[in-house]
Amino acid sequence: MSRQTLVGQETIDQQAVPVSSSTFDPDDFNQAVMSTYARFPLALERGYGCRVWDTQGREYLDFVAGIATCTLGHAHPALVAAVTSQIQKLHHVSNLYYIPEQGELAKWIVQHSCADRVFFCNSGAEANEAAIKLARKYAHTVLEIEQPIILTAHASFHGRTLATVTATGQRKYQKNFDPLVPGFHYVPYNDIGAVEAAIGELDEGNYRVAAILLEPLQGEGGIRPGDIAYFQKLRRICNETGVLLIFDEVQVGMGRSGKLWGYEHIGVEPDIFTSAKGLGGGIPIGAMMSKSFCDVFQPGEHASTFGGNPFACAAALTVCQTLEQENLLQNVEARGEQLRVGLEAIAANYPHKIAEVRGWGLINGMELQADIPLTAADVVKAAMDEGLLLVPAGPKVVRFVPPLIVTEAEVDTALQVVEKVIAIT
Repeated sequence: MSRQTLVGQETIDQQAVPVSSSTFDPDDFNQAVMSTYARFPLALERGYGCRVWDTQGREYLDFVAGIATCTLGHAHPALVAAVTSQIQKLHHVSNLYYIPEQGELAKWIVQHSCADRVFFCNSGAEANEAAIKLARKYAHTVLEIEQPIILTAHASFHGRTLATVTATGQRKYQKNFDPLVPGFHYVPYNDIGAVEAAIGELDEGNYRVAAILLEPLQGEGGIRPGDIAYFQKLRRICNETGVLLIFDEVQVGMGRSGKLWGYEHIGVEPDIFTSAKGLGGGIPIGAMMSKSFCDVFQPGEHASTFGGNPFACAAALTVCQTLEQENLLQNVEARGEQLRVGLEAIAANYPHKIAEVRGWGLINGMELQADIPLTAADVVKAAMDEGLLLVPAGPKVVRFVPPLIVTEAEVDTALQVVEKVIAIT
């Protein structure tokens, strides 16, 4: 007989998710693993749908989804079938050979976006690194710029490699990693005047702005959506100057915003854009996409050993196809609206604690008032005690990024927990 857990008005079948009898010792873990994360005192061992269970058997409603990564939730039948089938056939070969699964995935992305070409890697940082390298080569070989500069935004986040952490406009991520990579300059987000001024000021001698790298919606920077007028003006500036427009869609892409790509919200097409996180639904894969005119890489100039291998591409293609087959974009729009309306109602009841609710689709942020001691981490910890997993997006913003399969009942449950937590913290 299958075990079942009540979820609001729904029932989840867990018969394929056996309970582990293993024990977990955090002390053993901490002795062996580098302390690069400030972990919450929680060890998760299994999941199904939008639910996860810890090693003690306690159930949680997951509104983190691996930080906007588990597109189809946990143990989705289509993804389980795809990776099971692929691992039994061929999981990895070198990019010295053609990989049919990689070609199928690239074709799907090209058919469903403004891109003409795709490069595959393993993560968002690697995808952004590839975009930076492509922009620099284009600057040298096409724009004839000796010292190209890439503009990025304050409060942005683009990754943890030396180049992408330099591109990230937040000093807290860069501290103690100097010397950083040269060739980056920061401007305020959604400020077109600052962009125009920077392009003029930095055009001196051998230096010139070659590209602008931005998130359509800033994720780690506090869930801040891009302004439509700003991005449309930006596109016109790039058209007039030859500057490349690059979008980091690592967090906001692959349906997370309610549209397949975040750039669809702001009505402009980038020259280059990146994806990762939700692309593989939890299987590591990243991608850098470009228009054909700036596809200037030649064989041997960029590569990734694991990038685009059969296993990762089979998983990602299944995620892409399931988004279509299950009409998940419609669910994202409906559940995102439900979540924002509910959070706004809570904010109206507690205006002394909550300053603003903002976001697109199923990437939403609840900003706490700046003049109170309550932090996002406080809310996250209190929600965890109530069986709801959330994640901060900075010290004062609580982030809501559930799987795209989340149900109406599960959103209602999450809102009930949030209201309780805001009332008692």
